[in-house]
Amino acid sequence: MKKRVLVAVVGIPFLALVLIWAPTWASAVLVAAMCAVGAYELMHAVTGERKDWFLLLLPSVLAVSLNLWIYAGWGEPWLAWFTFLASLFLYSILHYGRKDAVLFSDMTAALFAGVVFPLMLSCLLRLRMTDYGVILVFVPLAISFGSDTFALFAGMLCGKHKLAPHVSPKKTVEGSIGGLLGAVCGLLLVKWIAYGLAGLVFLTYWQALLFGVLGSVISQVGDLSFSVIKREFGIKDYGKLLPGHGGILDRFDSVAFVTPFVWLIFRIL
Repeated sequence: MKKRVLVAVVGIPFLALVLIWAPTWASAVLVAAMCAVGAYELMHAVTGERKDWFLLLLPSVLAVSLNLWIYAGWGEPWLAWFTFLASLFLYSILHYGRKDAVLFSDMTAALFAGVVFPLMLSCLLRLRMTDYGVILVFVPLAISFGSDTFALFAGMLCGKHKLAPHVSPKKTVEGSIGGLLGAVCGLLLVKWIAYGLAGLVFLTYWQALLFGVLGSVISQVGDLSFSVIKREFGIKDYGKLLPGHGGILDRFDSVAFVTPFVWLIFRIL
């Protein structure tokens, strides 16, 4: 717990510094780095002790290029995705029948690591690049972090009924309910700060309640989804980059699911 708190004390101000006061390119670099590390962590879990550097590094390179492509305003990098897919199959063909053969499951994991996960997390950058982006970018973070924090303490104080014991034994139904409250509180906090600093009213209280609850549900599904992957490959954490939390995927798993939801909601509204 002490390590978790210390990382939060240092990490949250750092995120605020980059996302609010630094130029937009700094947000692009930050999100690109997070996507690259997350892609590496996922492929490290999948490949295990094989140390296949092609599968370890190529998704990270694509993850970086995706975010820089978005920052440059060039749309979606279809050519890069096609080249990445073709490279994976060519690599598989060259290694077919050998001890270090590349399985189809390896390739689908690489596609998730290099394309799907970066696309999900890149919505942070997309939000940052919109009007009032310095405020809107904190909406998914407030939902996710609020949900995680309240779920943790509600589970510690009141948790009795297991939520998904085979996936995450420590998570409880009571903690999950606390997470719903935490996401709403986090969203309300951003709403009040936005109004106080910029006079911006972008959500009614009913919308904050609805989107907070839905966002918390999506956040918890994201958390459990990445836990399923960890259970399959027999690892406790994806990495050790963030003491007390684990790796980027351990801390931003729920954010990766919530951010596309928030991006879509603001596109609709």
